This record gives sequence, C-alpha cells and structure tokens, in this order.
Amino acid sequence: MISGRARLALCAWAATLMAASALLPLVEPASWMLQAALLLAVQSGVGAAARRVPLARPVTVGAQVLVTLVLLTLVFAREHAVAGLIPGPDAFRFFADLLEQGGDDVSRYAIPAPLSDGIRLMLVGGVLVIGLLVDALAVTFRSAAPAGLPLLALYSVAAGLADNGVDWLWFLLAAAGYLMLLLAEGRDRLSQWGRVFGGATRGPGDRPPGAVAPVRTGRRIGVVALGIALVVPLGLPAMNGGLLDATGTGVGSGSGGGGTISAVNPLVSLRDSLNVDEDRQVMSVRSEMTDVSDLYLRIVSLDDFDGTTWKPSKRSITTVPDGTFPTPPGLGPDTRRTEVGTTISTADGYGQDWLPMPYPPSGVSIGGNWRYEPVGMTLVGDHGQNTRGLSYEVRSLHVQPTPEQLSDAPEPPPALEREYTELPDSLPGVVSRTAREVTEGADNPYEQAVELQEYFTLNGGFEYDTEVDVGSGSQAIARFLRDRQGFCVHFSFAMASMARSLGIPARVAVGFAPGTPQADGTVAVGLRDAHAWPELYFEGVGWTRFEPTPTRGSTPSYTVPDAADSTVPDPARPSRAAPVEPSAAPSQSESCTAQDKKLEACADESPQAALPTDGDGPKWYALLAWALAGLAVLVLPLSPMLWRTRTRSVRLGAHGRSEADAGSYALAVWDELTDTAWDYGVSPDESLTPRGAAARIVRLGRLDQGAAASVHRVADAVEQVLYAPRPRPVAGLADDVRRVVAGLRAPAGRGTRLRAVFAPRSTVRVVWAVSAWWSGVRERVVALRPTWRKPSRQQG
Repeated sequence: MISGRARLALCAWAATLMAASALLPLVEPASWMLQAALLLAVQSGVGAAARRVPLARPVTVGAQVLVTLVLLTLVFAREHAVAGLIPGPDAFRFFADLLEQGGDDVSRYAIPAPLSDGIRLMLVGGVLVIGLLVDALAVTFRSAAPAGLPLLALYSVAAGLADNGVDWLWFLLAAAGYLMLLLAEGRDRLSQWGRVFGGATRGPGDRPPGAVAPVRTGRRIGVVALGIALVVPLGLPAMNGGLLDATGTGVGSGSGGGGTISAVNPLVSLRDSLNVDEDRQVMSVRSEMTDVSDLYLRIVSLDDFDGTTWKPSKRSITTVPDGTFPTPPGLGPDTRRTEVGTTISTADGYGQDWLPMPYPPSGVSIGGNWRYEPVGMTLVGDHGQNTRGLSYEVRSLHVQPTPEQLSDAPEPPPALEREYTELPDSLPGVVSRTAREVTEGADNPYEQAVELQEYFTLNGGFEYDTEVDVGSGSQAIARFLRDRQGFCVHFSFAMASMARSLGIPARVAVGFAPGTPQADGTVAVGLRDAHAWPELYFEGVGWTRFEPTPTRGSTPSYTVPDAADSTVPDPARPSRAAPVEPSAAPSQSESCTAQDKKLEACADESPQAALPTDGDGPKWYALLAWALAGLAVLVLPLSPMLWRTRTRSVRLGAHGRSEADAGSYALAVWDELTDTAWDYGVSPDESLTPRGAAARIVRLGRLDQGAAASVHRVADAVEQVLYAPRPRPVAGLADDVRRVVAGLRAPAGRGTRLRAVFAPRSTVRVVWAVSAWWSGVRERVVALRPTWRKPSRQQG
C-alpha cells in the first residue's frame, strides 16, 4: 500500500503538470510536456528516495537540484558536458546561449510558436524548477499550502502570455491540482493524528472532535489562494511583442453591434512571411483595375506608437455594413476616385484574422463571422473566423489625387492631428532632426512627405536587406538611419515617425504589395509579397499611401509632380523591378547569388519587425524576473499567515507520542495556545504561572465553558512537565487548542479575526528570533577577536 509521503509526492508531481498545462496553447508541438513529465518524475523519485533514507531536508533538496541539473545537461547540453553528463563551464555557457536564443524566439514568434531548442529549455527547465519548489514545500517540509505559490506563478505566466478564450479550462485544471495536493496533505496528517490519539475515549461511530479542522483550514487556504490567482494576473503589467502579444480569436460578443478589438501586432506574421524558404502563393486576385501596380491589399493599420513598436489601437467593432461602406475619413468630393471590383481567393493554408482588401473599401461580399472596425475600415474575424480557403468580392475606391490637391490640403481636424502626430519622449532626437534636415526648403506637408520618400528611395543611400539586424528598441530607428540598411518595416516605421515629428498625421499599414500578374489575367500574391508602408493624412484626400522602401511595391503617381523630368522610377512599373546593388551583408547561404537576392529568393534570417528596446525583445532573465516579482508580490503579504500556519502545523504535529518527547510536545502546544490568544488580542504575561496564564486567557478571551476547560487541561499538562518527575503523554492536547481557537473566534469581531489570520501579532517572535541570533553572532565574533597587548618596556 502506498505511504502517505509517497502519495503526497505523487500529488505534487501531478499538480505541477496540471498547472503547466496552461502553457500548452503557446507552443506547437506539445511533445515538450511528455519530456517535462518524465524528467519531473525522476526529480520527484530522487526526493522520495532521499526522504526514505532519511536525509536531512536541505540535503534532500540539494540532491534534487543536482539531479535536475544533470538531467538538463543530459537532454540539452550533452556535447558540452564532462563525460556527456557532468555540467562544466562550457555547459553553463551553452545554457546561457540557449536561454538567450529562447528569449529571442519568444519575442519573435506568434502564438503558437514553434518548439525551438531555446523555448523547449525554457519550458522544461521552468516546469522542473516549479516542480522542485512544490515538492520541497509540500513533501519535504510538509507544508502544502505555500506550495500553491509557485503553482500560481506558473499559471500566472501562462495566463499573461495567452488570451485564447479557454483560460478558464486551464485555471480549473491548475486549481484542481492544488486542491488535490491540499487534500492529500490533510489525509496524511489526519492518518497520523488518528494513530496518536487512537486511545482517546470516544464511541465507535464518533468522529474525533478536531479531525475536520485541518481539512477545513486547507479548504480556506485553497479558496484564498485561488481567489488571488484570479485577481493578481489582472494587475500585472501587460507584455507585448511576439509570443507576448494577445492574439485571441474572439474579438467581440454576439452578432449585434459593440465589442472591441484589442491592440495586437500583426508584424510577427509579416516577418515570418518574409522569412519563408519558398515563396508560397497565398492569394489569387482578379481585379477590374487595368494597371495592377497600385493594387495593394491592406490588412490593418498600426496607429499606436509607444516608442518601442507600432500596433493597432484598441477600437470598437460593429457589424459589417450592408451595401455601401461610409465615405473614408477626409476624402472630399473634388478628389478623383474610381470604384473597382476585386475578387480574392485565399489558400487553405493562409490563416489571418484580418481580411486583406484594397483601401479604401466601399463594400464587401463575404460569408462567415466578420466584424467591421470603422476607424481603420478593416474587417476582423470573430470567434475563430479567419481567411483560410475564402473567396470574396471587394468594391473599393481607386483614389487619384493630384499633387496640387495634396499641396493645397488644408489643416487636418485638431483631434485627428493630435492623435496621429503623438510621439513618445523616448524617441531619439536624431529622428526629428533628420526629418527637418531632409525636408529643409519644403513649403508644405505634401512636399515634406515627398522629400522623405525620396530620401529613403533615391538620395539617402539606403539598401533593402532582410538579413540586416539594426537591433531593436527606442534607439533602433536611430541605428537604421545611421546604417541605412533594413527592410519594409524599418522604412515604414522611420518615415511614419519622421512625418509625425513634422506634424503630419501618419500611421503604418500592413498587408501585401502588388503581386505577380498571370497569363489568365489574375494576380498571384505570395508570402514574400507581405509588406508594410506608411499612410499620411491630407484633408480632402484622406489617408494616402507613400512608398519609402526601395525595390518594393510601386511609387505612387501623385508623388511625381513631373514624371518626364523626375528621377523617380516610372510609377506604372513596380519599383522592385528597378536595378539594385546587392546588399553588402554576406548571405547566410553560399548558394544565394546576387541575382537571387534581388529577386528575394534567398532564405533570409528572420529580422526584427517591431523595433523594441535595446535587448532585441524580452530576454529569458526578464521573464524570470517577472515571474519572481509576481511570486514576491504574493509571498510578502501572505508571509505572516504562512509562517503561522507552518508553526502551528509543527507544534501540533504527530510528536509527543512517547514519554521521551512528551515534555517538549506539551510545551510546544502551550506556546501555540498562548500565541493564538495573542493573535486575538490577549498578550502573553511571562510573569504568571501556567494556571494563572490560563485563567487570564479565559477571562480576557471571553471563552465558553468547553473552551475554558481545554485551556486548563493544556495548562495542567504544562505544570506536569514542569513539576512531575516523569511527565506522561497527554492525549487530545491538539484538539484542546483547536477548541480554544474556536472559542476565541466566536466573540471576536471581523477585523480581529482577519488580523489573526493575515497579520497575526505573534509573528513578532520572528523579529525577536532574528535579533537574538544577530546578537549571538556579534558576541561570537567579538569573542574570537584577538586581544592585543602592548609589550612591557624592559627596565634598563
């Protein structure tokens, strides 16, 4: 039959895995969980064997730490270990590199992320660390209640990273594991109490008076911890970028109006599309436009710039309008426009929450669950709807402003100008300084915008290169302007930021550049056509596309006042066809020729899309710091309660069953009784005898007759220890203390009861103990200090 300690270890193993299940939606495939379960089982088995010996508690934990390190070395760093098993300096350096790689992957990939070696180490290693803490607290140190804190930290990290609509399932699973752990500990303790107090007088069908108290206490602690688990993640700061973005599928509720779309970052999908080894077709487009060089398919606009990245603002969404869409913002009646129809068919393997459409759309014919975001004039899938295998028709306006209309555009509305020219204080000054230098001599915002576009495409010396790494963060735009190498995200981010610094409303659009015309009249759009470009606002025209990325897309005709004399490429021809020098950066593939690089046929290293801060995204140590900070936020306010719970458990434990330790047990029970009375406002009086102290507790605590009798029984046991030649074990003392606790609680107010649980007065003994320890250390140090005496002078 399995022992109580072994059952508790098994429950700790299961509870850790149940809490870790919340991480499953974040990564594919989920094979890492099986590996984590096996390694965690070995770690738990080592702990069980060490306790069976038995070894001292710290030695047991140390053995588990050592075995865990060896296991991780065997799985992840065997080639760098001594004899393939013993971790040395090379293994630790490899672990650091792998964790850094995992941190980079976390910031780069969207949910679900691929299971890279770095992410796998973070997942498996994290589960083993949490499992070690749970096993040490619940099994080695016999205190299951605090073991809920590392479990809560593990669940909170997963809940903070994912927002996929099934969080309640993972929460319930983690909560069930924690409660199972509490009940297993309660069963183990009750079995021990039953053996100790088996001789107490009670009828065959009677229940021990205090038997239900530990279970009730465990349930209360469980309810408190689970309540905190619900509240704490709501207060933790949100983290953005890659895996840290909330890309949930459900964006609204119901089929009526209302709902919101959260700020998510589609740049991760753009970056991954540019990083594919093979340019796979994702859409087939047939348009009424005779010249498809301006056929940009826009997905979403990024209008919220915080100095780290551009992302969509949180916007209200409604039902898709029937018939004709509203007139685009800012488009006046004098601007020429032509309505064109476009039929788009998407591949089964292309899943996107936003619907690719020419901008501005005037009507959409599509089936499925789609919602309309009126500010950006975009459609977003609702309740899991995406673009896989769709065929739909879009009516859109081909807006054709003249340079004169853009030059003479009046001031934009103050509210729009204020929102779309906002820049964070962290933006380097070189951005606005360069914008002013480049546009010096321009007479109006339109001329400034054209000067910015030509600075990037013609006379600034910039090169299009997806292999370049300009770093990330608030300084990344400055490095991009210095090194002058990047890809479409860097060009669009830089131009939009510089335009805002000049007072021109700007945002960034993400979608697809014009694809490749086919013989049957359709246009094939591939993954490598994924693109980002800036949109600037001009009153009377509205949001207007510019193209600062060299060799990509097409230059808008309205940015070329005089095409005959201009050095700008022919606007009817995609500028990517223009000759371009190969990047000076060496290719990662030796087979990648300069011509291949022109055609973007090389397998590029995944670039940084979002220009976050100088560390290239959140590192592993940042995630660890967040987890530890969340754990500290929980531990600090609950530490007095946890200390009292642990102390009470030790004092009222299963010792005292023999005459050898009967005295120490009775004194420990008396200490617990007096400390509990202190928690409820009856301070101890060391000058009184046990009998006098008992009478004082009964009087000041307003105890009833049963509780008063229990106090005196404990006092009698203490007097027997103090004065009897051979004190004998006394059964039922722990039950007496529990009756006293119930008696003290009954007349106390709510505030007193809450303080007794969460801020007990008796925890001041910890301060006293630390002070006494420090005084002892100082005395020992002083005692060890050598005494120096001056040599006596010899008398001459």
